[in-house]
Formats: sequence, structure tokens, C-alpha cells
Amino acid sequence: MIVSQNNHPQRQLYYLGAKTLAILNRKGGASDFFEAYQELKLEEDISLMLFILTLDWLYLLGAVKSEKGWIEQCF
Repeated sequence: MIVSQNNHPQRQLYYLGAKTLAILNRKGGASDFFEAYQELKLEEDISLMLFILTLDWLYLLGAVKSEKGWIEQCF
């Protein structure tokens, strides 16, 4: 579920997606998968699975694309 009243706001895909996009923006619009994960983990202490779910959601929205281990913003 994308929005749930049972989870803290910091665990919602909207929030984590915004944090991920902010990280990519700081890095010039692109970042290595694991570098982006490590930076977000320092800020929010999330699991790798939740990070992958966040990237999947951003990909479905057309906000990011992935190629050869790099994550790039699409806007």
C-alpha cells in the first residue's frame, strides 16, 4: 500500500521517494545504486528491500530510470 495510516510518515513511499529524488538532485541527477542506498540509509535507516520498493514506485511514475547500476532522474 502506498499510503497507510498504520505506518509512520517516514516509512511511506511518498516520503522516501522525495528523499531519494533529493539525493539524486544533489548528485547531479544520477547516482550509483548502492551509493544512493547508503546515503538514504544514513538519513532514514531503511532496508534494502524498502529502497528497492521506493525505486520501483519512482520508476512506475516515470521519475527515474536505471541503466547499468546507475539511477537517473527523468526530469
